Amino acid sequence: MDKNQHILSTRRFLPMFLTQFFGALNDNVFKQSLLLVITYGWIQHSGNVSTMNNLAALLFILPYFIFSATAGQIADKYERSSLVRKIKVLEIIIMLIATVGFLLGNIFILLFALFLMGTHSTFFGPIKYAILPDILKPQELMSGNALFQSGTSIAILIGMILGGAVISSSQGNLWWISLTVTMIAVIGYICSTFVLKQNVTENDIEIDWNFFRTSIQTIRYANSLPLVFLVLLGNSWYWFYGATYLTQIPQLTQQNLHASENVVSLLLTLFSVGIGVGSLLCRKVGGNEVNIRMVPFGAIGLTVFALYLAASLAFVPERTGELMNIAQMFTSGFAYYHVMIAVTLLGISGGFYIVPLYAMMQAYAPRSHRARVVAANNIFNAIFMVSSAIFSIIILSILKIDIKILFCITAILSAIFSFWLLARLKPLAATTQVSLED
Repeated sequence: MDKNQHILSTRRFLPMFLTQFFGALNDNVFKQSLLLVITYGWIQHSGNVSTMNNLAALLFILPYFIFSATAGQIADKYERSSLVRKIKVLEIIIMLIATVGFLLGNIFILLFALFLMGTHSTFFGPIKYAILPDILKPQELMSGNALFQSGTSIAILIGMILGGAVISSSQGNLWWISLTVTMIAVIGYICSTFVLKQNVTENDIEIDWNFFRTSIQTIRYANSLPLVFLVLLGNSWYWFYGATYLTQIPQLTQQNLHASENVVSLLLTLFSVGIGVGSLLCRKVGGNEVNIRMVPFGAIGLTVFALYLAASLAFVPERTGELMNIAQMFTSGFAYYHVMIAVTLLGISGGFYIVPLYAMMQAYAPRSHRARVVAANNIFNAIFMVSSAIFSIIILSILKIDIKILFCITAILSAIFSFWLLARLKPLAATTQVSLED
């Protein structure tokens, strides 16, 4: 039997996988539906589309910066399966708040719900990644991370499609999207009730509710682990990169491709499928051993295929009139095929890049501080993603530079950062691997 299939069929892994899957699904159904009602005017607002979309991205990630350190302490102190269930109850409450926002057509309530969903994900993150090394054997860690990333990608894919389909087919009746996100939250809670009880390793931790002080302490601890600290920076760069691209896809689709909401879902689907394929290929090609062998290939792809996407957009013909649908996308010339191929290859490169780094973070973090290391990772992710939103707002809304130039700048920055990261990471990883074997 295939090792991935074997892990996925076990009681120790499957409930956690499904809980994570439906959480990621709901995140993306809600975020995608919110971006679409903003972009296509289903709910009235006073800001321009680019600013509102990037503001939404910023509000979702801001809680990671504020609450991650405390979330890490809580995840190391208390029994994790109980925490998972409580967090899933919170998700149901948040979706009921979002329902009020949708039905009243109130953008501020919806943005508040988005902030709360970011808070929910902040407290869930340290648990889901810290729990993997406890429920998996060491030789299963790469496979488990590959499945987690692939499952997340499939959840993103289904979430983007479902969010777009519900908004598009409901034609302004937002009851349907409200019902959808609430039901997914309920299913996620049901899955969480099957997560096995976990051992508590650090129940003498004193929770520090001073978010600023705790964040500084968590970052300092991560900085004391040189290899882990570099891995966290690598993870966080990927989130800067991904946020820069994914947040702009609705605007890119409407303004550069002159296409409808369904084409937004298509491009996000291709990106998500790419990440899933890349994650599984990374495990197949790179093997079960925790190493950075595939990271350079992912880093090269993140630069080369980003430039390919920018070049492809330059050859898309100008259009006027009615927005293009998916069928027209496939019959309107090779330029559109190049855009779709570039987006898919970016996703595959992302899978090669991120799976080994997450496995290294879990493998090399001390067990007693694993959730707090994940929390440090989330803090850095938040800093990089908030920076991405600010960076994109400055480039697109303030300087009014073309989106293709934004993609080129990001690709060049990715090449510079990846070269620096790998030059420092390779010798440290080799040394640490030797010491582990000894």
